[in-house]
Amino acid sequence: MEAAAALFDLDGTLVDSERRGRALWSALLVRHGVDHDETLLREFMGRRGPDVLAEKAALFPGRRVEDLMDELRSYYDRPGLPLVTPIPGAVELIRRIDGLGLPVVLVTSARRHWAESCLELLGVGDAVHTIVSGEDVEVGKPDPAGFLAGAAAVGVPPGDCVAFEDSLAGIAAAKAAGMTCVGVATTHHASELFAADLVVSDLSGVDWPLPL
Repeated sequence: MEAAAALFDLDGTLVDSERRGRALWSALLVRHGVDHDETLLREFMGRRGPDVLAEKAALFPGRRVEDLMDELRSYYDRPGLPLVTPIPGAVELIRRIDGLGLPVVLVTSARRHWAESCLELLGVGDAVHTIVSGEDVEVGKPDPAGFLAGAAAVGVPPGDCVAFEDSLAGIAAAKAAGMTCVGVATTHHASELFAADLVVSDLSGVDWPLPL
């Protein structure tokens, strides 16, 4: 049986933006005197910022999550941030799936504005049928709500969908939704993505259609 829909995460899966994300979170942590390493920074990847900040409130005593997020966004135009570039094979894969008449869905922890700007950068906005952003769900990844909403939006049962994810939280969300999951080893080492059904280094080596 072949997949009937493809659901993609955005950051780290379609666009190489995780270096930028780590730089932004690092700047926030430095500003508040929080010692951190790569392990801590990776805990912010693939999830909604407010969710992680709420869990790590002890790192920012007396600070509101909303204020921290506003501060983080104030860093977005800082000079010297790593550039956002396409993940190899991302555009070609989306075009191939769309060309077969199958729905392509974006399921991201990011805000809709960022999602739309990245699709414009990739030049595939016309091929993406639905965007489920972090603002569209009550609970973010690793909860499956976003993936379930994406599947429902295009009328495809979750079991007939393939999800593409680079983060541990995203893979957990896709599997909890009952989807086949392809782990993209851009943010984490391939050995860490053992919960995925298939692991690839990027999207250039992905054939479609994929069997379920």
